[in-house]
Amino acid sequence: MTSKKMAIGLTCCYFKHLGWPARRIMTNPILTAVVGAYMDTRCSVRRIDGFIRANALDMSDYVKQDYRCFNDFFTRQVKDGARPVNMDPGTLISPCDGYMSAYKISADSEFAIKNSWYNVDDLVGGADVAEDYMNGTCLVLRLGVENYHRYCYIDDGFKSSNRHIQGRYHPVQPIVVRKRPVFIQNTREYCVLYTENFGPVVQIEVGACLVGKIENYRQAGVIHRGEEKGLFRFGGSTIVLLFKEGVLDLPQEVFDDTLRGKEHPVRFGSEICKKAQVK
Repeated sequence: MTSKKMAIGLTCCYFKHLGWPARRIMTNPILTAVVGAYMDTRCSVRRIDGFIRANALDMSDYVKQDYRCFNDFFTRQVKDGARPVNMDPGTLISPCDGYMSAYKISADSEFAIKNSWYNVDDLVGGADVAEDYMNGTCLVLRLGVENYHRYCYIDDGFKSSNRHIQGRYHPVQPIVVRKRPVFIQNTREYCVLYTENFGPVVQIEVGACLVGKIENYRQAGVIHRGEEKGLFRFGGSTIVLLFKEGVLDLPQEVFDDTLRGKEHPVRFGSEICKKAQVK
């Protein structure tokens, strides 16, 4: 499906009164499970060539292989050197390919994403962490279907166990995020990264419509900058990062661009911004 056709379909589902039956079906976890199971079958291989053409994918960065199913293709590996990791400890790297928006968390731990209000505790299913991130920064990294769907750790340190929160599967395209608080309604997983250079960082992987699975490789343990943390199976999805106050030196223009609806392209392992200097 092309992006234009997808936008038309989502408009009908989310902005038309009679779209609610289709919306309920589309976001149902059962549908996502069924589609995800199909994408793991040999029969799904026939969809790959059409998907590449429809989304104008540049396959030159990826390892050539015979795919056993569509999800093998969707979670394809990049070639060595195609995603170099910036190892400067004073630089925040992106955990994924995608499109970034930035939000300032208020003193009451709330912030707005495209007209929907969020609370830090709601994002992590009621866990009592909001106080730690008051006046901090929230980065939202949206992966499109055309992106590399593996993600990495942003720094050296230690991670907590993964916490799974079951929900629905709204699409994560901006047209839908304006209508629904999808990041607290969708299925998601989160952990706390106790990083050497950025302190405690909450990382939340958010599932989306037809994302068959959020696959994090392991539970608590030592982590390394650029080490692969996990992957998303079929569908676009989102990573949310929460930072404490005063940790990032993120230019004001990034927040201003977000307010204007502009997303910044980011790339796995590449610089987002610098660490704030201690005064």
